[in-house]
Order: sequence, then C-alpha cells, then structure tokens
Amino acid sequence: MTFVQIEYFLEVARLKHFRKAAEKLAISQPSLSKSIANLEAELGVLLFAREGRHIELTKYGREFYSYAIDISNKIKECKNHMVKFTDTNGHIDIAYVFPLAHYYIPSLVRSFLDANKNMEFSFHQGYTEDLIAGLISEKYDVIFSSYEKNLSDIVFEPVLKQNIVAIVGKDHPLSGHKSVTLDTLTKEPIIGYDKNSGLGKYTNQIYKVNRLTPNIICQAPDEHSIAALVASGFGCGLVADVDSLKLFPIEKLTLSDMKLTHTVYMAYKKNGYQISAVKKFISFVKANS
Repeated sequence: MTFVQIEYFLEVARLKHFRKAAEKLAISQPSLSKSIANLEAELGVLLFAREGRHIELTKYGREFYSYAIDISNKIKECKNHMVKFTDTNGHIDIAYVFPLAHYYIPSLVRSFLDANKNMEFSFHQGYTEDLIAGLISEKYDVIFSSYEKNLSDIVFEPVLKQNIVAIVGKDHPLSGHKSVTLDTLTKEPIIGYDKNSGLGKYTNQIYKVNRLTPNIICQAPDEHSIAALVASGFGCGLVADVDSLKLFPIEKLTLSDMKLTHTVYMAYKKNGYQISAVKKFISFVKANS
C-alpha cells in the first residue's frame, strides 16, 4: 500500500466516479482502476460497489475511508511542519546555561529575529554537561556554555568574556570598599554557584589553586539568584559581572589581588547537518561577538 493509492482511493470516494477522479488526478482511467484493484487485492476486501458508472463505498470501504483520511491529514500536517526547516523559514533549538537567561540570550535572539522574521526558536536551560549531551544527541542545534576539553566533534567558539567580581549587601562591613582580596572574601559566608555548573566548577578551581577554603553556606544556579540572597544578607558572592546585578541593592567590588575572567562559548557539532536557519544564526553570533 502506498500513499498514492490512498490519495487515489480518497478522490474516487469523493467524486464517486472513476473517469472524473482520473481527470482530477491527471492520470488515465485504466491506471486508476488498476491502482484501486491492487489496493483491494492487498486489503482482501471490496472497497467500492460498482453499478454501471455509479459507484458507492462498501461498508469495508467506509471503514477504510476513516483511516485513509487520518493518514492523508497526517501527511499534510507533516509537510506543513517540515516547511519550517526550509531556506525561507527555520526552527532553531538552542540551549544555554542559567546565567545567560536574563539578558544575553534574549537580547541576542531578539537582534537575530529583527533581521530574520520567519525564524522560530525553542529555548532550553541547563548545566554545561547536560547541554553538551543534548548537542551530541541532536536535541539542540546550538548551545551556549562553558568549554569542555577532549570533545573533538564539537566546535567551541568564544562569544562572551565576563569579569568576575565580588558582591556584598549594602549593610555589609565591606560595603563602601572599591576592592577586596580573594582571601578576605573567602573568610565571609559565601553564596556559591551550583557545584555542577560551569561557573561553579570555575570558581571552585580558583579557590583550590589559591589554596583557599571558602565558607560556602549555600549554592544557587545563577547571578540573579546569588544577588538576591546577597541583598537579603545571607552572605557575599563571587560572580560574573552581568547586567542583572544592577537590579539588586548590592555593591560590586573588584578583586585587588587578581583579575579573573570567565569565557562563555557557543558550541555546535563539527560535522553535523545544519539547516540554513542554524547556519545563519551561527554566523550571526560570530559576527556579533
């Protein structure tokens, strides 16, 4: 059974006339009759009752008709869905680490869509490890995350450098200072990044390299969450300097004994198939980084 046979069957059922159906389908009447006969032979039932030129669906034909309509509608639905992936349209699945959700990703995608009106996005958040797994399995087209070593099948493009700063509440003893040493900061209660996140691994490595044991009292997924806890007097933070920090009653302090930066990367599969929309987005990000 083929989809063409189903479409032939539906047209004959609609017009109740082989010659008219053949004309509508732009095929010869003998070809149409043979196709229906083959379909009936395959199904083992008579689909049409023929009385001269007049034909009607048999009860088996009516039974088959309901399935044939569903199949035809599903095929049309599939075609309409796949149009989204053509050159003039496009659906892009992107995923990113939590800290990028408040400003960077919305601003980046909004700028891209201003120049590409017919594109659509699906947005996902997670930790770097999970995002890379999703990229490898083709759940995501492009991700924004920390860099991971020993992944030769993935291209990592640096797109954003973030300065690392200390943040304290307005009433904290360090408030009013312009800078602080990392050693001094770690003597205070610290709200850290989730240890499984890219920035969590990065800041914990900084503490380790400098032989410091911070008093981490709790963990949070991003700067927004950490800043909210700092503003409420839970402790201090060592975070990426992002725009959302200005939304909170906190103060930023530079590190006086070192300069720390964290790099965010755009990543995609090196040899993976990419529709036109994904290629355009990757090129756009590169050009605007």
